[in-house]
Amino acid sequence: MVSPHGGKLTNCLLEERERQKVLNDIDRLPSLTIDADLLSDVENIATGVYSPLKGFLTRSDFESVLKQMRLGNDLAWTIPIVLDVDRETASRLKIGGRVALVREDGQPAAVLNLEDKYSYDKEEFASRIYGTTDLKHPGVARLSEMKEILLGGRLEVINLSPAPFDRYYLSPRETRILFREKGWKTVVGFQTRNTPHLGHEYVQKTALTFTDGLFINPVIGRKKKGDFKDEVILAAYEELIKHYYLKDRAVMAILKMEMRYAGPREAIHHAIIRKNFGCTHIIIGRDHAGVGNYYPPYAAQEIFDEFSDLGIVPLFFKSFFFCRKCQSVENEKTCPHDQSEHVEFSGTRIREMLVKGEVPPPELMRPEVARVILSFKQPFND
Repeated sequence: MVSPHGGKLTNCLLEERERQKVLNDIDRLPSLTIDADLLSDVENIATGVYSPLKGFLTRSDFESVLKQMRLGNDLAWTIPIVLDVDRETASRLKIGGRVALVREDGQPAAVLNLEDKYSYDKEEFASRIYGTTDLKHPGVARLSEMKEILLGGRLEVINLSPAPFDRYYLSPRETRILFREKGWKTVVGFQTRNTPHLGHEYVQKTALTFTDGLFINPVIGRKKKGDFKDEVILAAYEELIKHYYLKDRAVMAILKMEMRYAGPREAIHHAIIRKNFGCTHIIIGRDHAGVGNYYPPYAAQEIFDEFSDLGIVPLFFKSFFFCRKCQSVENEKTCPHDQSEHVEFSGTRIREMLVKGEVPPPELMRPEVARVILSFKQPFND
């Protein structure tokens, strides 16, 4: 099985005896309340999803990720995982001290061993990570709301918080055991924030032809307005897997993480995460992790040329469509027919039909999937 990024899955979850000791002392520590997005980062660090990270980035790693797309030790890493606070709060915290991180419900989540605190340039952050400083970009808009100082240091995570979709959750240790039990030596990961149309099924099954198993890994967490709600995505995929996939060849588990819409950089981030889950391959399609017109259509594929040491194989898919003549999903290499026979997989068109309560035609979406989506009164994020 493929090695985790950096060679070993990190584990920042405290054992019972250590947990109790931390809880006994936690009231004496300064505390910070973290929101759901930061909590998901804490838990992804804890369970090895973000291996090799053991905490939030210190200044040297942060600057290296920004400028070199690598950690200070030269290991590939493209998205800063950071904890922001205001200047007044930062001034009260001492390097070498410990800080309690508390969930919004008041329950303790983790302890940060504070190794660094530093300011940063938001414009440089936005330009390097998102390729734009335009506040209309959802990632840049989110960055604009961040506070002025970043805290870095190792985490001790007390426990994982319950979430609405935990029955779909598997940690990297659990997926690796599952893949091994299934006898999968090669596994292709599929990142998604959408309900599946026939084009998604096409790329998944094409990739599955060359691997032993398919790992469908929907992102559950903050998304932009107009994206499908988490519960809709999961219900739609359940229906697709039930009717159109071999039970011993496809599994689905969630990834609790906000979408950053960082295009090429996020494509590498997604690949590293799936490598940690045990995937040997990852599907990278057109405009992977993109939004609007901020990135060229295949920028998220081209960036892989800069990461020959990544340790996971990207499978690139370019244009594909349903051909009325062929009566199947085809691509530019396989279909001889005129473009007038091609039906493009337009997410906008499918969305417009669903909003009107219409079932998209079967050449765009499986009717069972469409009916599940339409069973929700409001399937989209407001």
